[in-house]
Amino acid sequence: MPSEKILEQKKQQVTALSESLKSACVGVLVDYKGITVADDTKLRKALRESGDEYMVVKNTLLRLALKDAGIDGLDEYLEGTTALAFSREDYVSGAKILAKYAEGSKTFKLKAGFVDGKVVDAEGVKSLAELPSKEVLIAKALGGLNAPITGFVTVLNGTMKGLVVALNAIAEKQAANA
Repeated sequence: MPSEKILEQKKQQVTALSESLKSACVGVLVDYKGITVADDTKLRKALRESGDEYMVVKNTLLRLALKDAGIDGLDEYLEGTTALAFSREDYVSGAKILAKYAEGSKTFKLKAGFVDGKVVDAEGVKSLAELPSKEVLIAKALGGLNAPITGFVTVLNGTMKGLVVALNAIAEKQAANA
């Protein structure tokens, strides 16, 4: 039987992880078996630079934290080695980094994940990884909004130019008649 001190530490870990999961918009579970220390360091650095948090978590503690955070349906994926990457802001960065690494590895595998509290399987995580980044989506949306305005301004400029040419022709004709 674990001591009270150890139980209290585990409860604090579960509470802290649960709070992090509640504030996360997306999370990805991976089986990190077979990853080298050098590759793990590179992977952690890439995730940290993109604003994602990455940690190896005991399945029991993660199961309790997920339950406390209100994320149901991931229990079946909590077998073997489990690491969790999650983000509070960017929906695709962590999934992109982990999916890219999993493609080049025979043992590192995507297990599942969640998006806004809804569970997605490994294929859902791969689909998420294929989405363009937030900045690209915003640029496309703004470009779509900007195109009609640009066209309208071009039409107005053409109409104004035509009006000026017509007025100039009338003025020249009246000057010639005078």
